[in-house]
Amino acid sequence: MCGRYASTRSRTELTALFDAVDETGGADLAPDYNVAPTDAVPIVRASGTGRGLAVARWGLLPPWARDPRVAARMINARAETVATSRAYAESFAHRRCLVPADGWYEWLRLPTGRQAYFMTPRDGGVVVFAGIWARWRDRLTCSIVTTAAIGDLAGVHARMPLLLPPERWALWLARDADPAELLAAPPEAYLSTLEIRPVGPAVGDVRNDGPDLISRVEVPLPGPAARTEPIAQPLF
Repeated sequence: MCGRYASTRSRTELTALFDAVDETGGADLAPDYNVAPTDAVPIVRASGTGRGLAVARWGLLPPWARDPRVAARMINARAETVATSRAYAESFAHRRCLVPADGWYEWLRLPTGRQAYFMTPRDGGVVVFAGIWARWRDRLTCSIVTTAAIGDLAGVHARMPLLLPPERWALWLARDADPAELLAAPPEAYLSTLEIRPVGPAVGDVRNDGPDLISRVEVPLPGPAARTEPIAQPLF
């Protein structure tokens, strides 16, 4: 799953990175090292003949949803069912988006206690999650598509965001794309560019923010010998 992540790039950086038009309307995109469900986050979607940078609330609300509080439970859409789910299928078919991030957090219960890890590109670059969006009344909302974790990431959690290397960005936004191709796991060579970084406990409190949250701490890396049990939901 993906229940917390970091997103710190400015509108200027994101529009340049994705060759996108700024459609945020001047919305605040302050650096956020502790993005939580229902927060406002940047997304990149198809817009006219190109791409547009917009801001959406994390937690997809289908147009027929009556209560906005359900958004906190709809932050992730499983790749195995996103094309058939009543809540997500229409958005998957017609409203896919890129969700840029610095990285995401997961938690494990180790013999030494609860430990947070930050998955992020080793070179400090952007990581892009496959996303879907919907308009609910006067707001945009979005979910992150998740898939079965593979490689070293499976030592942290059974699920991970569906990661999109740069060569897959255009495909994810294409109007008529093969669902099987869209939902294919990222290449293992791409996953090898990610760092699994142990970080301090402060990220567990959503009120905390700042670059210290992604600073490395010295604890064992996750693995069969150290891992006892994944924590399915971080404390929001």
